[in-house]
Amino acid sequence: MKAKDTDILIIPGYTNSGPGHWQSRWQSKLSTARRVEQREWSKPVRDDWIARVAEEANRAERPILLVAHSLGIPTAIHALQAIEKPVAGAFFVAPPDVANPKIRPKHLMTFGPYPREPLPFPSVVVASRNDEFCAFDVAEDIAGAWGALFVDAGEAGHLNAESGYGPWPEGSLLLAKFLSRL
Repeated sequence: MKAKDTDILIIPGYTNSGPGHWQSRWQSKLSTARRVEQREWSKPVRDDWIARVAEEANRAERPILLVAHSLGIPTAIHALQAIEKPVAGAFFVAPPDVANPKIRPKHLMTFGPYPREPLPFPSVVVASRNDEFCAFDVAEDIAGAWGALFVDAGEAGHLNAESGYGPWPEGSLLLAKFLSRL
């Protein structure tokens, strides 16, 4: 599958992805990509965020590719029940441990727990060994439960612009490879 054959939903996490973030860069380069905008980026309300993802997904005209970062991942996972259009695959980067009582801000825990059933479409989970929002073994366990391909990003922080992953060319290559197998 090629990017032009999908509706790519960019699903940012808490506080959105700024202009230097890889999600924003990909959105500007991929003609079929669009961002799921949330009303309140700094005070996420689980049901509102989930409803927005489902609403945008159900506007799709082609099979959907979910591209989620951080809090966008549990949002997308919980929205699956309300998505009526076909999902071709999911590319998940830096899942937060929303079951960890030490997560800050605390209201992020309202997005947990993650469902543990295998996903009904191909997926990739990319995780870092030193992500402050999720222990590596927790991310690996989540990916295993979903039947996702698990990619070890090494010592990459939260895989965002602040940790040096603005352009993230390796991520672009990984996405292209994943798309080619859908």
